[in-house]
Amino acid sequence: MLLSLTGCSGPFSSLDPKGPAAAEVALLWWGMFGVATLILLLVAALWFYAIKRRSDDSPTIRPNAWLCWGGLALPLLSIAVLLLIGIPVGQRMLPLPDANALKIEVTGHQWYWQVHYPGHAIELTDELHIPVNTPVYLQLTSADVIHSFWVPRLGVKLDMLPGRTNVLRLQASEAGIYRGQCAEYCGLGHAHMQFSVIAHEQATFAIWLKEHSADD
Repeated sequence: MLLSLTGCSGPFSSLDPKGPAAAEVALLWWGMFGVATLILLLVAALWFYAIKRRSDDSPTIRPNAWLCWGGLALPLLSIAVLLLIGIPVGQRMLPLPDANALKIEVTGHQWYWQVHYPGHAIELTDELHIPVNTPVYLQLTSADVIHSFWVPRLGVKLDMLPGRTNVLRLQASEAGIYRGQCAEYCGLGHAHMQFSVIAHEQATFAIWLKEHSADD
């Protein structure tokens, strides 16, 4: 148990969220983990009862009832609850039209990330700068093979396909440096295709944007 808890934190842990989307994913995961644990304990208790029950004891529940409740009702109820909770969570992650959103273009290459800020003539490599508490719409594409953009502590992953642009909504709730990784095997340099997302306070980001725009 103690060893497993070490995976709940760290730069690539989705269970240590620092953004609203990642927080909802983590909450959903903990809920699923809790329900799965309860079901596992229930099944273990029934199994223990079955092996300890005397052979001459008559069963109190008919086999057909076990099949209906355990094989049909429980899975259907679990899926229904998961959909009722998961669909609104997914809806809130969509890049819906937002005039306040910051747009950044990210192109995946073998094996680096090209970052461009439209309207500011800023070009970066393996590094993104964003303001906190502001939706950021990343326009993701690939120059060669399929890549996958993922910052575990800020949001979900999204594939980057050659000839196509996918949009990912990303948001940080506090300033800091967050690590990202390509989550789709893309060749020999895949393991080293990492990047950093630096989240600034909004006033600090405005200064950074102005200074780097002036430099270019």
